[in-house]
Amino acid sequence: MTHPALEPEIRPATPADEADISLVTASAFGQEGEARLVDELRSCGALVLELVAVDRDGRVVGHVAFSRVTGAGAGHRLAISCLAPVSVSPDRQRGGVGSALIRAGITALREQGEDLVLVLGPPAYYPCFGFDAELAKKVAAPYAGAAFQALALTAAARAALPIEVTFATPFEAFE
Repeated sequence: MTHPALEPEIRPATPADEADISLVTASAFGQEGEARLVDELRSCGALVLELVAVDRDGRVVGHVAFSRVTGAGAGHRLAISCLAPVSVSPDRQRGGVGSALIRAGITALREQGEDLVLVLGPPAYYPCFGFDAELAKKVAAPYAGAAFQALALTAAARAALPIEVTFATPFEAFE
């Protein structure tokens, strides 16, 4: 467990954070692709929520983005978002920063009235936040398999399944 004084503050991202977010994301992934994805999602208006983790010195040490996903059929009435990416500075990884960002993001999305959150990520990691690969099998998307997981935030989301969804255009580079 980290010392509370060392835990970063989680807050909404601001335009002043954008350069730091790009640096954190590129260093976390060891490449520029995910940083470009965040910039493109931001510039096309697809971001639903963006949070940063800031250490006591004011340094951005983590970031999470949630973007709009469009549902078809019964899913068109749902507010659906995708968690991607979550980034933590290499010197702060495995210290709970990413988990804190994801938990805060899910709480904020629930408060904003989102119905369903999708993620493509490690099947051993995301279930601790409530994501479920079985539930995601009811979501027709460009992604499938154990890494594609869903988290229903409302009863309306469960009732509407199965659905078909389309991700924001910038994700096409990752398909």
